[in-house]
Amino acid sequence: MEVLHTTIAIVLAIGLIIWLKVDPVISLIIASLYLGLAAGVGFAETVEAITVGFGDIMAKVGLLIGFGVAIGALLHSMGAFRKLVHALLRLVGPRRLPYALATALSTVFPSIYVDVQVVLAAPIARTSAPHVGRLGLPLLAGAIGTGILAGYVFVIPGLAALAITAQLGISIGSWLVYGFILGPLTAIVTTLLFALLLRTRYWNAETDEEPEAREAEKETLDEDAPEAVDAGLPLAVLLLPILVPLVLIAFGAIADVADFSTPFIAFLGNATVALFIGLVGAYVLSRWKAGAHLTDEALSNGFKTTGEILLITGIGGSLGAVIEATGLGDTLADLFSADSGAPVVVTILLAWFIAALLHLAIGSVSVAAIAAAGIIAPVVGSLDVAPLVIGLAIASGSMFALQVNSNFFWMFKSLLNLTTSGALKTMTMVTSIASLVSLPPVIVLALVL
Repeated sequence: MEVLHTTIAIVLAIGLIIWLKVDPVISLIIASLYLGLAAGVGFAETVEAITVGFGDIMAKVGLLIGFGVAIGALLHSMGAFRKLVHALLRLVGPRRLPYALATALSTVFPSIYVDVQVVLAAPIARTSAPHVGRLGLPLLAGAIGTGILAGYVFVIPGLAALAITAQLGISIGSWLVYGFILGPLTAIVTTLLFALLLRTRYWNAETDEEPEAREAEKETLDEDAPEAVDAGLPLAVLLLPILVPLVLIAFGAIADVADFSTPFIAFLGNATVALFIGLVGAYVLSRWKAGAHLTDEALSNGFKTTGEILLITGIGGSLGAVIEATGLGDTLADLFSADSGAPVVVTILLAWFIAALLHLAIGSVSVAAIAAAGIIAPVVGSLDVAPLVIGLAIASGSMFALQVNSNFFWMFKSLLNLTTSGALKTMTMVTSIASLVSLPPVIVLALVL
């Protein structure tokens, strides 16, 4: 029954938000309360799960969101993103920009936490969108979404990829070879298919983009529109508050994987510390070049944005915690154990399905990947499929249809100035496409290895 009630809760949340126009915070709380009470979690336990789920998410990403948004606000006040957009456009051209972003995010940045990636990538997408074309915002949003998630699940040292290899006892070296091919391939093909979909009447800017996004697009297209202060610094210097944290986080992750980390390296590589260093750097640059008044104004605007993002993000974590409390994982474990002698293709499809269902239910890619690997690990030795391929199938399924019960979904929506329907049409659609695009290569690999 927990599967049925989880499905009803997700449909309830989507229905309230999209059709009845209920605020996402209220909708997600109603869905969480329904699920906990209907699935028999209990009155006190349901409230506890909602509270603890909110607190757990805030402990993990609260400061990351605050620091990241503040860095973006300060850099925008100095005109950094306009300079970056022009540099990217000169380097690859408008038509190739979405593919360049998808490739970079799926290969270069998987060591960085996904929430940090979207915080740093969203301003680039918003500012670049008018140069890409009328449908630039949804196309770049889709490219960012698929690039981040494909790298996260397939490419070492993405957290989900590392978790799967650890759970199933897969060699990181062998995963690195196949994952590094499958990750960017999935991101590029998905972006291409999504671009084709956007050529239809799929996207409606009036209902899928927030008014702020449409106004920003008009201002950016108008070359005479007022622009942020030009700090008069080279682009490389302006981007140091982003680049330095990325380098610190990536180096810390590599040091941990290669087993040469120290407490000091781990400290500097911690995402919270690294982003705070970036924030201090952005603040110093802004005070130096833009002045105290504009710096304080930029920070104030950034912190206002942060409050809304944090609340919706935390409530998304609450729904995930209630779903976890229903015991859905035990049901799925029984399902896989019953099919441990299945043919190769059926085994791959079942592994994919379990990860996809967990993701739909829990709303977290990493939790779905970890839970699916944990469910399958006890029976993986009795299967006629290489653990590496089982792991890739789990990674593929764990991306499927990221939607309203994910805190990442709400961050993505808010940072890219999309409505809920716009976020569903971009993030949910591209993760569904990416999951399905990556499945056939995994099946082929299962038949070969």
